[in-house]
Amino acid sequence: MLPKGTFVLGGAASGKSEWAERLLYSSNLNLHYLATGRILDDEINFRVKVHKQRRDARWNTLEEPLNLGPVLSKLSAYDSVLIDCATMWLSNQMMDEADLDVATGALLSALCDCAAPWVIVSNEVGHGIVPDNKISRTFREAQGRLNIALARQADLAVMIVAGLPQVLKGALP
Repeated sequence: MLPKGTFVLGGAASGKSEWAERLLYSSNLNLHYLATGRILDDEINFRVKVHKQRRDARWNTLEEPLNLGPVLSKLSAYDSVLIDCATMWLSNQMMDEADLDVATGALLSALCDCAAPWVIVSNEVGHGIVPDNKISRTFREAQGRLNIALARQADLAVMIVAGLPQVLKGALP
């Protein structure tokens, strides 16, 4: 049985999305993939294609870069949803100059109200060096605060390192 909320954290190319997909495959629920990325360049386009090719026809892909609440509110207890990823969602919010406190509050509320078990993937960006420019430092701090809030709200928090889950909170199903 899936926890109500699962937070999956890891570095770039750590295997976090694949691990999250496998977790939801085991649920026997309807599978929804909520993509938050905007295709802004060839690299992102390539990553999106790789993610899509990895998922089979059981997945219903939904795309929403900013306002996840309306999508999450339509899901039922017969569904599960993988939100990939919080980092792209935050980037979109910052690019659109949104009020991050308001946007984060709306996201947390939508997750709380979602009838479906949810899994949200996010990047750990605080293990590197201090960025040399203000926008990168602002993003790193905002991502850290978002990750703390998501981990706090989740029943299960897992960090993926080299494709392996390290449980930070809760227990694996």
